[in-house]
Amino acid sequence: MHLVVLAGGIGGARFLLGVRSYARERGAEVTAIVNVGDDLSLHGLRICPDLDSVMYTLGDGTDPDRGWGRRDETWTVKAELAAYGAGPEWFGLGDRDLATHLVRSTMLGAGHRLSAVTEALCARWQPGVRLLPATDDPVETHVVVEEGTIHFQQWWLRHRAALPTQRFVFVGVEQAKPAAGVLDALAAADAVLIAPSNPVVSIAPILAVPGLRDAVTGGPAPVVGLSPIIGGAPVRGMADRCLAAVGVPCTAAGVGDLYGARSRGGLLDGWLVDPADSGTAVAGVPVRETPLWMTDERATAEMVRVALEVAGA
Repeated sequence: MHLVVLAGGIGGARFLLGVRSYARERGAEVTAIVNVGDDLSLHGLRICPDLDSVMYTLGDGTDPDRGWGRRDETWTVKAELAAYGAGPEWFGLGDRDLATHLVRSTMLGAGHRLSAVTEALCARWQPGVRLLPATDDPVETHVVVEEGTIHFQQWWLRHRAALPTQRFVFVGVEQAKPAAGVLDALAAADAVLIAPSNPVVSIAPILAVPGLRDAVTGGPAPVVGLSPIIGGAPVRGMADRCLAAVGVPCTAAGVGDLYGARSRGGLLDGWLVDPADSGTAVAGVPVRETPLWMTDERATAEMVRVALEVAGA
């Protein structure tokens, strides 16, 4: 069995722990297609927060208290940059994390594709899952606010998503192509799972890459999504503010409707919601209730089992 997961952010990384656990028990293969919209360039380095979050989490290198970044991180370089007045102060580069960005940026500068660079980085971390960026081309999520357009990371980290938002723009996506291996993985998938990641800034940038959405919906594999909203609130992060910016209710039904039924031109063949959202209905989509709190790998693997049962895989 070959499972493909669309994922981004910390929620996507934690979900993949359960997918990997489930797959190992059954000898299945897993490919994660990961959001690159959060990527940015800083101090001459190319930083890929979602790819790194997934890689560190699956490689047992994530800080367990913060839930992101490296375990046992130190901040000497950040302090030195601050001493020089070299911002931004709202985005901190840890010393250990910095090594990853240096290796990535050097390889990209030498002409290697992001997918090949990611594979090289994973050789150290051994995530047990094949990690692919959605695209090898530079794509960044920017946010249109009253004063102009700012990078998503600035809106998210510096302003805590509090600035009134007009829309999100995926800069560079029109010229992008699916990364090497992405279309092949989707064509070979027995099931596609949409992780309980932020639908607006983690999943949407993946699907915005030309040809990628068509490969998901036009392929033979059933597509099942898991709600990132439980009881009217995000499982993690500020997805509620992102959903509000695009006029979508912060409910399991709202996100399900945003994705839509595959039979009606949308994505989903099935939608999982938490028992807290009992009675959720999404037009044209079978809805299944199952606990969606990712309290540990076993609980998350059970979510995967139910999703695949809905998929008939």
